[in-house]
Amino acid sequence: GPEFPGQHVKMVRINVLRDCLKAMVTAERLGKRQVITRPCSKVVIKFLAIMQKNGYIGDFEVIDDHRGGKICIELIGRLNKAGVISPRFDATHVELENWQSRLLPSRLFGHVVLTTSQGIMDHHEAMSKQVGGKILGFFF
Repeated sequence: GPEFPGQHVKMVRINVLRDCLKAMVTAERLGKRQVITRPCSKVVIKFLAIMQKNGYIGDFEVIDDHRGGKICIELIGRLNKAGVISPRFDATHVELENWQSRLLPSRLFGHVVLTTSQGIMDHHEAMSKQVGGKILGFFF
């Protein structure tokens, strides 16, 4: 296409969440205390909030750099693995049990994250509210 001097072409990142989780797991493996990922999205923020609520990461801060934003995430050595499920399969609240056993190493820990009509939540919350949705990813 035509060149516009001084305007950089915006790279369209297909899966911002995948990039973020991959960066976190890699940094965690290297023993880093924090990681900065970009760009930022609502889904990423909600996913991180669930991780934080369950004690898998420390604080995170969204930094508006006028280029899609970046997020600085504090790591606390708890995260073993995190991933995205693509495509986003539909799951009823009854089927969540199956997803839990497919994605997590044990019933006792780890979380499957899904997007529902009542917002983004983990499988425990979805099962107790009896809502289904689309599987976003998981972490443990």
